[in-house]
Amino acid sequence: MLKKVQADMNAADTDHGVPVSVKIRERLLSARKRFHSNDNIADFIEPGELESLLDEVEAKMQGVLDSLVIDTDNDHNTGETARRVAKMYLQEVFRGRYVKVPAITEFPNAEHLNELMIVGPITVRSACSHHFCPVIGRIWIGVLPNEHTNVIGLSKYARLAEWVMGRPQIQEEAVVQLADLIQEKTQPDGLALVMEASHYCMAWRGVKDMDSRMINSVMRGAFLKDANLRREFLSLIPRKD
Repeated sequence: MLKKVQADMNAADTDHGVPVSVKIRERLLSARKRFHSNDNIADFIEPGELESLLDEVEAKMQGVLDSLVIDTDNDHNTGETARRVAKMYLQEVFRGRYVKVPAITEFPNAEHLNELMIVGPITVRSACSHHFCPVIGRIWIGVLPNEHTNVIGLSKYARLAEWVMGRPQIQEEAVVQLADLIQEKTQPDGLALVMEASHYCMAWRGVKDMDSRMINSVMRGAFLKDANLRREFLSLIPRKD
């Protein structure tokens, strides 16, 4: 019980007793900005507020454990669970909501590269926004550059993917967001993304189907217009059977 009281005190330790989540929400509403589960809200979080938000989420999570009738005061396995879950959400699996897009160094296409380039598979981890269950999968990215395209390092594609996927969302929207971001950063003639993932909202609950996977794609520019280029990209992806 002492841990719960301390967490409640920390969460309430804000200006005039206003929870930090309320302050952030008010800024978003004032700016008329959307804050759905798959939106990034980093621009509306002030320095030091993430630490206060961590305390607030811990206190609320402790309330969930209490409502589940778990004796966290005497159960050595769950004594720190509220804090661990709060840190997991804010600093790991949903981190893409609360931090700015990673800095990406872009270089001009000095050699005028114009051949198909494929990056992948990039392992990605996300969570469905319906049940907060894990979504684990792989992404392949196809880029057809032109002389004006910005060139970024291979690892940077993985960083951008991790940032976008680190939010509760649905797979169909996630790949579109990632495509938009890569398009903005590189400006290629063509961009293609394919994502294949297992959804634990099906494997862990519901129908408990351990084998089903979801595959979806986004095609932009030359990949959308040129069927031969599209077929070449898809034929070079070594997907699992």
